Amino acid sequence: MSHPMIDVRDITKTYQMGKVEVHALRGMSFQIDQGEFLSIMGPSGSGKSTLMNVLGCLDAPSSGHYSLNGEDVEKLDERELARIRNREIGFVFQGFNLLARTSAIRQVELPLVYAGIAAGKRHEMARRALETVGLDDRLSHRPEELSGGEQQRVAIARAVAANPSIILADEPTGNLDSHTGHDVLRLFKALNDQGITVIFVTHDPETAQYSRRLIHIRDGLLERDESLDQSIPSLLPSARNEALSRRSQE
Repeated sequence: MSHPMIDVRDITKTYQMGKVEVHALRGMSFQIDQGEFLSIMGPSGSGKSTLMNVLGCLDAPSSGHYSLNGEDVEKLDERELARIRNREIGFVFQGFNLLARTSAIRQVELPLVYAGIAAGKRHEMARRALETVGLDDRLSHRPEELSGGEQQRVAIARAVAANPSIILADEPTGNLDSHTGHDVLRLFKALNDQGITVIFVTHDPETAQYSRRLIHIRDGLLERDESLDQSIPSLLPSARNEALSRRSQE
Protein backbone atom coordinates (compact mmCIF):
# COMPACT_ATOMS: atom_id res chain seq x y z
CA MET A 1 0.00 0.00 0.00
CA SER A 2 1.34 3.44 -0.90
CA HIS A 3 1.84 5.96 1.88
CA PRO A 4 2.73 9.66 2.02
CA MET A 5 6.41 10.51 2.21
CA ILE A 6 5.74 12.64 5.29
CA ASP A 7 2.84 11.99 7.67
CA VAL A 8 2.55 14.40 10.60
CA ARG A 9 -0.25 13.83 13.10
CA ASP A 10 -1.00 16.03 16.10
CA ILE A 11 2.64 16.91 16.75
CA THR A 12 3.48 19.31 19.54
CA LYS A 13 6.73 20.86 20.68
CA THR A 14 7.14 22.53 24.04
CA TYR A 15 10.33 24.21 25.26
CA GLN A 16 11.06 24.93 28.90
CA MET A 17 12.54 28.44 29.21
CA GLY A 18 13.30 28.70 32.90
CA LYS A 19 9.92 28.56 34.60
CA VAL A 20 8.06 29.36 31.38
CA GLU A 21 6.75 26.77 28.91
CA VAL A 22 6.88 27.86 25.27
CA HIS A 23 4.44 25.98 23.05
CA ALA A 24 6.12 26.21 19.65
CA LEU A 25 3.87 23.59 17.98
CA ARG A 26 0.38 22.99 19.34
CA GLY A 27 -0.97 19.94 17.51
CA MET A 28 -0.21 20.05 13.80
CA SER A 29 -1.31 17.48 11.20
CA PHE A 30 -0.61 17.23 7.44
CA GLN A 31 0.82 14.91 4.79
CA ILE A 32 3.36 15.45 2.01
CA ASP A 33 3.61 13.14 -0.99
CA GLN A 34 6.73 12.16 -2.91
CA GLY A 35 7.69 14.81 -5.48
CA GLU A 36 5.75 17.70 -3.98
CA PHE A 37 7.10 21.25 -3.93
CA LEU A 38 5.66 23.20 -1.01
CA SER A 39 6.38 26.18 1.16
CA ILE A 40 5.76 26.60 4.87
CA MET A 41 5.00 30.22 5.73
CA GLY A 42 4.16 32.11 8.89
CA PRO A 43 5.08 35.21 10.86
CA SER A 44 8.02 35.37 13.22
CA GLY A 45 7.37 33.10 16.20
CA SER A 46 4.81 30.99 14.35
CA GLY A 47 6.80 27.77 14.72
CA LYS A 48 8.31 27.56 11.20
CA SER A 49 11.86 26.84 12.32
CA THR A 50 10.71 24.37 14.96
CA LEU A 51 8.64 22.52 12.36
CA MET A 52 11.60 22.41 9.96
CA ASN A 53 13.82 20.96 12.69
CA VAL A 54 11.24 18.26 13.40
CA LEU A 55 10.77 17.41 9.71
CA GLY A 56 14.54 17.28 9.25
CA CYS A 57 14.99 14.94 12.24
CA LEU A 58 17.10 17.58 13.97
CA ASP A 59 14.66 17.74 16.88
CA ALA A 60 11.94 15.45 18.23
CA PRO A 61 8.33 16.49 18.85
CA SER A 62 7.12 16.51 22.43
CA SER A 63 4.10 14.43 21.41
CA GLY A 64 2.30 13.21 18.31
CA HIS A 65 3.36 11.03 15.39
CA TYR A 66 5.85 11.66 12.57
CA SER A 67 6.34 9.09 9.82
CA LEU A 68 9.00 9.58 7.12
CA ASN A 69 9.00 7.19 4.16
CA GLY A 70 6.98 4.75 6.25
CA GLU A 71 9.32 4.85 9.27
CA ASP A 72 8.06 5.99 12.67
CA VAL A 73 10.62 8.67 13.44
CA GLU A 74 9.85 8.81 17.16
CA LYS A 75 10.95 5.16 17.47
CA LEU A 76 14.39 5.70 15.92
CA ASP A 77 17.57 6.03 17.96
CA GLU A 78 20.19 8.71 17.32
CA ARG A 79 22.23 6.50 14.98
CA GLU A 80 19.17 5.78 12.83
CA LEU A 81 18.21 9.47 12.82
CA ALA A 82 21.73 10.36 11.67
CA ARG A 83 21.36 7.84 8.84
CA ILE A 84 18.15 9.53 7.71
CA ARG A 85 19.73 13.00 7.87
CA ASN A 86 22.73 11.83 5.85
CA ARG A 87 20.90 9.80 3.21
CA GLU A 88 17.29 11.01 2.94
CA ILE A 89 17.37 14.76 3.61
CA GLY A 90 19.41 17.55 2.06
CA PHE A 91 19.56 20.83 4.01
CA VAL A 92 20.00 24.30 2.50
CA PHE A 93 20.30 27.31 4.81
CA GLN A 94 20.08 31.05 4.34
CA GLY A 95 23.67 31.59 5.46
CA PHE A 96 25.19 28.99 3.05
CA ASN A 97 27.18 27.41 5.95
CA LEU A 98 30.32 26.94 3.87
CA LEU A 99 33.81 26.47 5.33
CA ALA A 100 35.97 29.52 4.63
CA ARG A 101 39.17 27.91 3.32
CA THR A 102 37.67 24.86 1.66
CA SER A 103 37.19 24.26 -2.07
CA ALA A 104 33.73 23.83 -3.56
CA ILE A 105 34.23 20.15 -4.30
CA ARG A 106 35.49 19.47 -0.78
CA GLN A 107 32.49 21.31 0.68
CA VAL A 108 30.19 18.99 -1.26
CA GLU A 109 32.19 15.89 -0.33
CA LEU A 110 32.03 16.45 3.44
CA PRO A 111 28.52 15.04 4.05
CA LEU A 112 29.48 12.04 1.92
CA VAL A 113 32.44 11.43 4.25
CA TYR A 114 30.03 11.29 7.20
CA ALA A 115 27.81 8.94 5.19
CA GLY A 116 30.75 6.51 4.88
CA ILE A 117 31.12 6.72 1.10
CA ALA A 118 34.54 5.76 -0.27
CA ALA A 119 36.86 8.55 -1.44
CA GLY A 120 36.78 7.85 -5.17
CA LYS A 121 33.02 7.49 -5.31
CA ARG A 122 32.29 10.55 -3.19
CA HIS A 123 34.62 12.69 -5.35
CA GLU A 124 32.68 11.67 -8.45
CA MET A 125 29.32 12.23 -6.70
CA ALA A 126 30.43 15.71 -5.61
CA ARG A 127 31.65 16.57 -9.10
CA ARG A 128 28.33 15.49 -10.62
CA ALA A 129 26.38 17.52 -8.05
CA LEU A 130 28.39 20.66 -8.84
CA GLU A 131 27.85 20.04 -12.54
CA THR A 132 24.10 19.81 -11.91
CA VAL A 133 24.09 23.32 -10.41
CA GLY A 134 26.32 24.77 -13.12
CA LEU A 135 29.60 24.94 -11.18
CA ASP A 136 31.74 22.21 -12.76
CA ASP A 137 34.24 24.96 -13.69
CA ARG A 138 34.45 26.15 -10.07
CA LEU A 139 35.47 22.91 -8.34
CA SER A 140 38.62 24.29 -6.71
CA HIS A 141 37.24 27.73 -5.81
CA ARG A 142 36.88 28.75 -2.16
CA PRO A 143 33.86 30.74 -0.90
CA GLU A 144 35.63 34.13 -1.12
CA GLU A 145 36.24 33.41 -4.83
CA LEU A 146 32.53 32.82 -5.49
CA SER A 147 29.57 35.16 -5.76
CA GLY A 148 26.66 34.86 -3.34
CA GLY A 149 24.62 32.97 -5.89
CA GLU A 150 27.50 30.60 -6.60
CA GLN A 151 27.96 29.98 -2.86
CA GLN A 152 24.29 29.05 -2.57
CA ARG A 153 24.68 26.74 -5.56
CA VAL A 154 27.54 25.01 -3.74
CA ALA A 155 25.23 24.63 -0.73
CA ILE A 156 22.54 23.13 -2.98
CA ALA A 157 25.07 20.77 -4.57
CA ARG A 158 26.09 19.67 -1.09
CA ALA A 159 22.42 19.03 -0.27
CA VAL A 160 21.75 16.89 -3.37
CA ALA A 161 25.09 15.04 -3.65
CA ALA A 162 23.85 11.96 -1.77
CA ASN A 163 20.67 11.79 -3.89
CA PRO A 164 18.26 12.61 -1.05
CA SER A 165 14.52 12.17 -1.44
CA ILE A 166 13.85 15.53 0.29
CA ILE A 167 15.44 18.98 0.26
CA LEU A 168 14.62 21.23 3.22
CA ALA A 169 15.51 24.85 2.49
CA ASP A 170 15.33 27.56 5.16
CA GLU A 171 15.01 31.04 3.57
CA PRO A 172 17.18 29.88 0.64
CA THR A 173 17.33 33.33 -1.01
CA GLY A 174 17.47 35.46 2.13
CA ASN A 175 21.07 36.62 1.53
CA LEU A 176 20.78 37.05 -2.25
CA ASP A 177 19.79 39.93 -4.50
CA SER A 178 16.53 39.62 -6.41
CA HIS A 179 18.01 38.47 -9.75
CA THR A 180 20.29 35.88 -8.19
CA GLY A 181 17.50 34.74 -5.90
CA HIS A 182 15.23 33.98 -8.84
CA ASP A 183 18.04 32.00 -10.50
CA VAL A 184 18.42 29.89 -7.35
CA LEU A 185 14.64 29.38 -7.07
CA ARG A 186 14.48 28.17 -10.67
CA LEU A 187 17.25 25.73 -9.83
CA PHE A 188 15.15 24.33 -6.98
CA LYS A 189 12.25 23.98 -9.38
CA ALA A 190 14.43 22.10 -11.86
CA LEU A 191 15.48 19.71 -9.08
CA ASN A 192 11.85 19.21 -8.15
CA ASP A 193 11.06 18.45 -11.80
CA GLN A 194 13.56 15.57 -11.45
CA GLY A 195 11.43 14.09 -8.65
CA ILE A 196 13.04 15.49 -5.49
CA THR A 197 10.57 16.65 -2.85
CA VAL A 198 11.34 20.29 -2.03
CA ILE A 199 10.16 22.05 1.13
CA PHE A 200 10.81 25.76 1.64
CA VAL A 201 10.52 27.45 5.02
CA THR A 202 10.10 31.15 4.27
CA HIS A 203 8.40 34.39 5.20
CA ASP A 204 8.65 35.68 1.61
CA PRO A 205 5.48 35.33 -0.53
CA GLU A 206 7.51 35.73 -3.73
CA THR A 207 9.71 32.79 -2.80
CA ALA A 208 6.64 30.72 -1.93
CA GLN A 209 5.14 31.35 -5.38
CA TYR A 210 7.70 28.95 -6.86
CA SER A 211 6.07 26.08 -4.99
CA ARG A 212 2.86 24.21 -5.84
CA ARG A 213 1.46 24.09 -2.32
CA LEU A 214 1.49 26.50 0.58
CA ILE A 215 1.06 25.69 4.27
CA HIS A 216 0.40 28.70 6.51
CA ILE A 217 1.10 28.32 10.21
CA ARG A 218 0.42 30.72 13.07
CA ASP A 219 0.99 30.34 16.80
CA GLY A 220 2.08 26.72 16.33
CA LEU A 221 -1.09 25.73 14.47
CA LEU A 222 -1.83 24.99 10.83
CA GLU A 223 -3.87 27.97 9.68
CA ARG A 224 -4.33 27.17 5.98
CA ASP A 225 -3.23 24.55 3.42
CA GLU A 226 -3.69 25.59 -0.22
CA SER A 227 -2.64 24.65 -3.74
CA LEU A 228 -0.91 27.28 -5.88
CA ASP A 229 -1.33 27.99 -9.56
CA GLN A 230 2.02 26.93 -11.03
CA SER A 231 2.79 29.19 -13.96
CA ILE A 232 6.59 29.14 -13.81
CA PRO A 233 8.12 27.27 -16.79
CA SER A 234 9.33 23.81 -15.84
CA LEU A 235 11.72 23.42 -18.78
CA LEU A 236 14.80 25.47 -18.02
CA PRO A 237 18.12 26.12 -19.76
CA SER A 238 20.93 24.28 -18.02
CA ALA A 239 22.30 26.01 -14.95
CA ARG A 240 25.77 25.86 -16.49
CA ASN A 241 24.67 27.73 -19.63
CA GLU A 242 22.92 30.39 -17.54
CA ALA A 243 26.00 30.83 -15.34
CA LEU A 244 28.39 31.05 -18.30
CA SER A 245 26.13 33.56 -20.05
CA ARG A 246 26.09 35.84 -17.01
CA ARG A 247 29.86 35.64 -16.57
CA SER A 248 30.45 36.56 -20.21
CA GLN A 249 28.47 39.75 -19.64
CA GLU A 250 30.40 40.80 -16.52
